[in-house]
Amino acid sequence: MTGRLNSAQPYAIGLFRIVVGLLFACHGANSLFGTFGGQTLQAGTWPNWYSAVIELVGGSLVLLGLGTRAAAFVSSGAMAYAYFKVHQPQALWPIENSGEGAAMYCWSMFLLIFTGSGAFGLDRLVAKRSGAQSRTATDQTPVAA
Repeated sequence: MTGRLNSAQPYAIGLFRIVVGLLFACHGANSLFGTFGGQTLQAGTWPNWYSAVIELVGGSLVLLGLGTRAAAFVSSGAMAYAYFKVHQPQALWPIENSGEGAAMYCWSMFLLIFTGSGAFGLDRLVAKRSGAQSRTATDQTPVAA
């Protein structure tokens, strides 16, 4: 049973990444463009507008699995900042300070820093393509006599 679960791990991580990235990007789009019934933030307002840009761009990159680890790193940091600067001063526990979302996104993105994109990510295609190109380039290198 463990072998089957281990073989499915990249697919589970890939699906996790897609869902987390989509939800995170939707949260940013909600704040930036007023989609999904949200209210648009004024451009350049600190820290909400910048957080929304990170959410939209970082969430989109994570969703696509493109630069997943870097996007997740920045996104996790933004959510840690949101939790400790916005939510935590109101009360100690996330359930009391409405910080569950920030905490969950922070830890979800933190996990993706270490797992990478899993299956279905563009990171894998880029890595395969660059690996194939580097092999082709070294195969065509003339040998000195």
